[in-house]
Amino acid sequence: MSEALRVPGEGSGRDGGPSAGAARPPRLPKAYRIKEQLLELLRTSEPGSPIDSERTLAERFGVSRATIRQALKDLTFEGRLYRLQGRGTFIARPKLTQSLQLTSHTREMVDSGLVPSSDLLEAVRLPAAGEVAKMLALAEGAEVCKIERLRRANGEPMAIESLYLPASRFPGIEERIAAGASFYDSLRDYGVSLGGGEESIECVLASPSAAELLAVEPRNPMLKLTRHSWDSERQPIEYVESFYRGDRYRFVTPLRLPSEAPGG
Repeated sequence: MSEALRVPGEGSGRDGGPSAGAARPPRLPKAYRIKEQLLELLRTSEPGSPIDSERTLAERFGVSRATIRQALKDLTFEGRLYRLQGRGTFIARPKLTQSLQLTSHTREMVDSGLVPSSDLLEAVRLPAAGEVAKMLALAEGAEVCKIERLRRANGEPMAIESLYLPASRFPGIEERIAAGASFYDSLRDYGVSLGGGEESIECVLASPSAAELLAVEPRNPMLKLTRHSWDSERQPIEYVESFYRGDRYRFVTPLRLPSEAPGG
């Protein structure tokens, strides 16, 4: 790695603080300041490059190994670094940027210049209950089709997706998807025209089973996306729960001005 940058605010006076009489800014924790310095170094280094050992970094920055360890832990948690057992810590690749829109995983990956693929984890029919029944406007106990897939980009596991559909409306959909068909591309074959949808995002921690599938550590941060969509007649089509790797994804969406309130 290149030579360390000087920590902001240090060396500005005899005691390293602001000049006499000036308002003293809040003192930042050492680990945070070191983390910011490391970020500058990461921006000028190639993804996949190893970083120096804790001991080397501690000597370079003139801080304890505990401080370095905390800074590295924070950067790993944010997806800036990744660890390989027995090999060290490496600079992570930039996160994939995806727009929030009603489109398929296949289209998203192709538009990003990546090769999409999916592993079918489960395709079953079961009685609707709770949130699934509510979002699909079905009576409790009505039959739904659940299709769970591990989504990949260039072979790398990226997300776990659970798709719930009203079974009576999409006969044979399991076989289509198992054969590699896109659900959205299949809608026209069922006489369905997509009308719109709504999606929410929240941060969760990876369960042991999700962590194993996504090749991350348990309790790593993940993005949980929940979506329901409807057809051109406002009838529910799907309810989806997806868990995306927090270290590999970020989402963007266009912003609209709020409607002006009456009399505003």
